[in-house]
Amino acid sequence: MRLVLSLAVAWLISPFLPQTTSAPPTSPSENYSGMYTFLQEGEFVQITVEDAGRVTGFVSRYENPDGDHSAFLDQFFKLGKLDGNKLTFSTEAVHGVWYEFSGKVDRGEGKTPADEAYHVVKGTLSDHHTDAEKKISSKSREVTFKSFPQDTQ
Repeated sequence: MRLVLSLAVAWLISPFLPQTTSAPPTSPSENYSGMYTFLQEGEFVQITVEDAGRVTGFVSRYENPDGDHSAFLDQFFKLGKLDGNKLTFSTEAVHGVWYEFSGKVDRGEGKTPADEAYHVVKGTLSDHHTDAEKKISSKSREVTFKSFPQDTQ
């Protein structure tokens, strides 16, 4: 009898008790780390997302983009950050050239990580050049870099 009475009281006062709701399970955040296309065929940018949104990586590009494409230069990130899906990075200067990027990483047209363009990096890329007289010139353009297919095995 005491159990029945306790259950009845609990049922009567339950609407007046603070309601706790469990939060829906959060989906794991996207892993944007990987290799993406860069400005020309054969060039790429490697993006590695580390803890707390720190981003490391490098741009691998032709030394002479207008010439014979004989040598590659790797320009490592000096700074890189991912805040949600907002990505920024700047590279070290190599032969008087460095890059700054500001934009977003989003899902692309690829269906799975094994497809090209599963993720895309879209935003503004600024390239800076220092000439022999130490004069800096800059050019900005809107870019879209597509992720390379990832090995899912």
